[in-house]
Amino acid sequence: MQELETKPFPEYQYIKRVPFPPGIKFRQILVTGPPGAGKSTLIRRIGGWSEEGYLDLSQNKWWTSQALAIRPREIHMGFPFVGFEQALAVFDDEWLAADPPPELDLDRIRIPPPKRHFWSVDWIGRYIFEFLVPPAEILYRQRSERAKRGTHPVDEQLSLSIVSNQLMVFRAVALHLYRKGLYVYVREGTDAPPLAIEARGRD
Repeated sequence: MQELETKPFPEYQYIKRVPFPPGIKFRQILVTGPPGAGKSTLIRRIGGWSEEGYLDLSQNKWWTSQALAIRPREIHMGFPFVGFEQALAVFDDEWLAADPPPELDLDRIRIPPPKRHFWSVDWIGRYIFEFLVPPAEILYRQRSERAKRGTHPVDEQLSLSIVSNQLMVFRAVALHLYRKGLYVYVREGTDAPPLAIEARGRD
């Protein structure tokens, strides 16, 4: 997978004392990332919708899903993988059991259509995707501490390798969506500033 390169935004705006890229609107924000990355913490901090939603990026017209009707919101994502008919989340048993980890099938990710006329919906402009992707060692340490409390079943099967592979999936999807023209940025922790994706060429 191509390495995800990022750079700071030249300036920020603040929502509930949390820095965000300039120009985005509060109700455009969708927060995603691997287990334990801090999605719920960030959503609560900015006063967003705390109930988790699920989004299968291989489904036709996922951008019309009711899970996206209320924003800001925390979103779990299902991704298409080579050899799997149905999309998988990176905490699903099938994904965790695969050795080596399944290969992303980026061609099966559906992309919203562009706005074609005045009365059509601007699906691409409706959503802003924040990908929370901490460094693997930090995320592994956070989840290891959480696992001691036994509050999250997703932490029962945990290793640095699993965490690293989950992060690679999310970084690859962030880059893919960015290249396809969606508004995507990343954040390396709930107390970190947002970062712009730096990549050559967009479709």
